[in-house]
Amino acid sequence: MKEAYQACEDIIKKHSKTFYKAFSFLPEENRNAVWAIYAFCRRVDDIVDEGENPEVELNLFKEEFSRFARGEHLSESPYWTALHDVFQRYQMEIHPFEDMITGQEMDLSGRSYHSINELESYCYHVAGTVGLMLLPVLAPGKEKKLRDGAISLGIAMQYTNILRDIGEDLTRNRLYLPRETMMHHNYSADLLEENVVNSSFISLWESLAERADSYYQKAMDTMSHYPSYSQIPVQSAAIFYRGILDSVRSNGHNVFSKRAYVSEGQKKKLLAERLG
Repeated sequence: MKEAYQACEDIIKKHSKTFYKAFSFLPEENRNAVWAIYAFCRRVDDIVDEGENPEVELNLFKEEFSRFARGEHLSESPYWTALHDVFQRYQMEIHPFEDMITGQEMDLSGRSYHSINELESYCYHVAGTVGLMLLPVLAPGKEKKLRDGAISLGIAMQYTNILRDIGEDLTRNRLYLPRETMMHHNYSADLLEENVVNSSFISLWESLAERADSYYQKAMDTMSHYPSYSQIPVQSAAIFYRGILDSVRSNGHNVFSKRAYVSEGQKKKLLAERLG
């Protein structure tokens, strides 16, 4: 089992330094559970983003997951082994995992988003679900009280991903910016393709960043309900990720040729400012 959890830890350490840093503050058992849940999410994401034949691979993954959900112990992969152990230790629910897969299927379909509501439905499916997956690990017995805040934090983080990765997503022929919002700010898909950062783009970007901030605030308002062992990790994840938005601003809103991130020094400063 130790090797299975180590494989999951290696994945999060490689792919998300922000989450790894934040949740490293957890006690070992809870930390391992977070690594296993992240590995599940990452595996689905990688199939959709990097798979040679993503439709076929995702269908195979869904079949594996159906077997897992029926209680079969899949030993083909350390990720299933670790996740099985998590389901044995915690009062996990299956539906957030199913919703996450549905969200990844939205990406496979290549759909675009007309309205904010459509976009936020997508954000729930690919990220709000992660909050629900983690609640039994981070706040056992408080899932109902913290449900809305956990979903809000996931949506806020997905907004942040979208606002950071606009240029990268374009190279994959993906556009998450709602068409209604683009029209409202007089910014066209043609300008986006030309990587134009003008006042209209900044206004558009900031309007969506404001949505993200409102969801971050909803999540922060619930932090006092988390147990003492998980308050700092969850707050740290929110603070670090929220900091990415300011990093984009520091880059002059250039999301096309600059990668926004929060350095280790900035993370320490943000924690000191917010948590004392």
